[in-house]
Amino acid sequence: MVTTSRILGGVALAALIGAVQAQSLQDLQRDNATPGDVLTYGMGYNNQRYSPLKQINAKNAGKLRPVWAYSLNNPQGQESQPIVHNGVMYVTTHNSTVALDPATGKQIWKQDIELPQDVFKMACCGILNRGAAILDGKLYRVTLDAHVMAMDAKTGKQLWKSKAADYLDGQAMTSAPLIANGVVITGIAGGEYGTRGFIDGWDPATGKQLWRFYTTAAPDQKGGDTWPGDTHQKGGAPTWLTGAYDPELDLVYWGTGNGGPWNPNARKGDNLYIASVVAIRPKTGELVWHYQFSPNDPYDYDATEVGMLVDMKIGGKDRKVLTQANRNGFMYVLDRANGELLAANPYVKVNWADRIDLKTGRPVHSEIDKKARAGEDVEIFPSVVGGKNWTPMSWNPATGLAYANTLNMSWPYQLAKPEYKKGEWYLGVNFRGVNMPKNEPHGYLSAIDPMTGKSKWQMAWPGQPSMAGTLSTAGGLVFTGAATGEFIAVDANNGKKLYQFQTSSGIIGLPVTFDLKGKQYVTVVSGAGGVWALLGDERMSQVPAGGSVWTFALE
Repeated sequence: MVTTSRILGGVALAALIGAVQAQSLQDLQRDNATPGDVLTYGMGYNNQRYSPLKQINAKNAGKLRPVWAYSLNNPQGQESQPIVHNGVMYVTTHNSTVALDPATGKQIWKQDIELPQDVFKMACCGILNRGAAILDGKLYRVTLDAHVMAMDAKTGKQLWKSKAADYLDGQAMTSAPLIANGVVITGIAGGEYGTRGFIDGWDPATGKQLWRFYTTAAPDQKGGDTWPGDTHQKGGAPTWLTGAYDPELDLVYWGTGNGGPWNPNARKGDNLYIASVVAIRPKTGELVWHYQFSPNDPYDYDATEVGMLVDMKIGGKDRKVLTQANRNGFMYVLDRANGELLAANPYVKVNWADRIDLKTGRPVHSEIDKKARAGEDVEIFPSVVGGKNWTPMSWNPATGLAYANTLNMSWPYQLAKPEYKKGEWYLGVNFRGVNMPKNEPHGYLSAIDPMTGKSKWQMAWPGQPSMAGTLSTAGGLVFTGAATGEFIAVDANNGKKLYQFQTSSGIIGLPVTFDLKGKQYVTVVSGAGGVWALLGDERMSQVPAGGSVWTFALE
């Protein structure tokens, strides 16, 4: 059941929502070049999270001030990316969708979602939602109990709702849909529960499922011989983050997560297509190519954050590439037409592999890795949360650098006997959390050269590392947030902090920027929670809970 409430009445409401006009697939394709709106997760199909706006720049960023704040009335972690279209901002939480006036923060409408009470003990990792998609006057989102739904963007009225999976199996949906070539595409979470991952295509008009691509290959499918017996049925490979799309190639790029269980000896083989990026046709779900970052992945090195589509000059030639800072600690550059590996270098400390072989595309496993697979108790770099977790990086074409919040920690790793029980974690590892270095920062904001993995500069985070996404602009700025709630702007060229504002809670969301009547705004959702909170860092107990939307502009 859904309910809709409005705080604006009569004529005022009609005037505001009357401005919402239908937008087309062509509008979505131009999202990265139209600074007046934010129509897609990633601020463009390429996931670069780059804006050509420069009214706010390195010279005047210190004059930023909060314009408005809106309470989401939600104590959970807030990882949503707002979208903005024609004078309306849309923000999601796990149990509501709100439409706001982006100039004032006034609520236009709010739609609440009623969820089964037992869903909250099933969802990994965090009670949250990461955003919506928009097309032809309709808003699309997913729900924690594994449904996909469409709403009227003017009113919030539910138009259809379709079930993707049974949440009682441990499968959940948290990420923004991707609309590519007229198809609504979604993924699924639940890789820790002995589930089987998939990517779905939906009819945007009716909610009819058009296709499903399973990310663990069955015996009669290509890659099926990489799974022993029927282990693919509980093989994981969740798809819980939004992909990217290249309209010219008509390819959707989607990342896949860990194998199930984490114990690799229970599923010996490469286990396609865990810990991979898959390139598929949006109309049919047909697999065109794949690249596997971590074959047989024992360390929960999800590749779900698919990375960015970038045009780069490599070896004197212009190349269309996909670049990803993988959780396994390596920065990859792939040809996005065919999946050819062009570069793979560590961007954080790595000890599970010595290098990535550019000829085979496979990791060269270290002695530490061999000991881990044999059951010895070892320390693995990077940790279970990765060299970078789920939060997206951003790109600046002027600097040629990727900006990411990276992590500096390890974890104690030892195999255990996996035991499957429906709706419970299925790990096969003696999980004991993560190790923090005593005399080093636990995380950095890093400006990374994708081809080398080296950072031009790093800004250390004091205390807790940041789990927020980044935003880059033509104004020479990088925006991000701290786990303790500070919203910051830094110089993209040198990492110098230019602005800082204390929001009401920790920031783990994704900042966006847009132009409204000639004025540039920056918005971020604040609200501590997510995976870092689940790890039990005592320092987070000092950070107030509570979700809110903050919008900034020059004074």
